[in-house]
Amino acid sequence: MNKLSIEISNLNKRFNNVQAVKNINFKINKGLIVGLLGPNGCGKTTTMGMMLGLIKPTAGTVFINGKNIENEDNKTNILEKMNFISPYVELPKKLTVEENLKVYGRMYGVSNLQDKISNLMKELNLLEFKKRKTGELSSGQKNRVLLAKALINDPEILLLDEPTASLDPDVADYIRTYIEDFASKKGTTILLASHNMSEVERLCHEVMMMKNGEIIDSGTCKNLINKHGRKNLEEVFLKIVRE
Repeated sequence: MNKLSIEISNLNKRFNNVQAVKNINFKINKGLIVGLLGPNGCGKTTTMGMMLGLIKPTAGTVFINGKNIENEDNKTNILEKMNFISPYVELPKKLTVEENLKVYGRMYGVSNLQDKISNLMKELNLLEFKKRKTGELSSGQKNRVLLAKALINDPEILLLDEPTASLDPDVADYIRTYIEDFASKKGTTILLASHNMSEVERLCHEVMMMKNGEIIDSGTCKNLINKHGRKNLEEVFLKIVRE
């Protein structure tokens, strides 16, 4: 049985004269949480966009569960088993929280949808504003709705781009615990892009460091800290970014 959830092979993306992603390669086994770290503009979000089939690679291949995401015969089946959070993708602002979750739940063909929505809203503390339009929510509230949307189909593969941005420390800690528990119970494979290094140290089994469109280092948090002679992952991040 193939243990790989994600395999990225010689992936490139060029926007006009800018090489956003430069020939990257990595593999992620099923059930792992892997961090993708790097400064703004290093290519993290572009990489995730190609993995979701939202951005067409200039060259290279994305394999999800052994299938090429660019193959139209595979794409629908693959995407039904994936979901994501991105701060660059807004939910429809004029729909309420509950309406948004219903729309996305129907898109994914979720069975017992109302029960699923009720459970997610309860677990993510969304019930008090379920009838409020999404465009009227604070950034922290929107993040929780985005997480509910991302979990509506119990995805096998979850791409999280800054999932706790704009959340206060208490809520952010709750969300991290929720993600940990969800991944453990469901065996979900997660690729996490975050600028919160303590979050990455807590959640991730492995880490990839990205700079200028390239993956320049990878390993466990402990191994990277020891390799670079630093006290924690934040110091490693700063060292790599400033080199």
